[in-house]
Amino acid sequence: MAVHDDCKLKFMELKTKRAYRFIVFKIEEKQIIVEKLGEPAESYDDFCTHLPADECRYAVYDFDFLTKESVPKSRIFFIAWCPDTSKVRSKMIYASSKDRFKRELDGIQIELQATDPTEMGLDVFKSRAN
Repeated sequence: MAVHDDCKLKFMELKTKRAYRFIVFKIEEKQIIVEKLGEPAESYDDFCTHLPADECRYAVYDFDFLTKESVPKSRIFFIAWCPDTSKVRSKMIYASSKDRFKRELDGIQIELQATDPTEMGLDVFKSRAN
């Protein structure tokens, strides 16, 4: 599975310049491409609206939080979104491409796999980030 250069470029902008809050990727015509870029001001709820209910996606989310000592921190999450209602073939393609794609994005700190929104709620992000 090919990874479009734009994927790595936009990820580097998220990581180094904090240019985006999130990036949603999809597989199209045997390559992984950027589907949606979330502006820094967009919220977690905005991010969730860009994950289709019946199609797989990859996503990267820049999660800001406060530590127990009230120190602001940030973690970059990689989300493998594969809802139960998506097609079996799509699930297989996304599952088999995930590790290679993740290696292309240098700087992923935490990985989540989700089949429904409860598996990637804000509470899950908070518990995994600390």
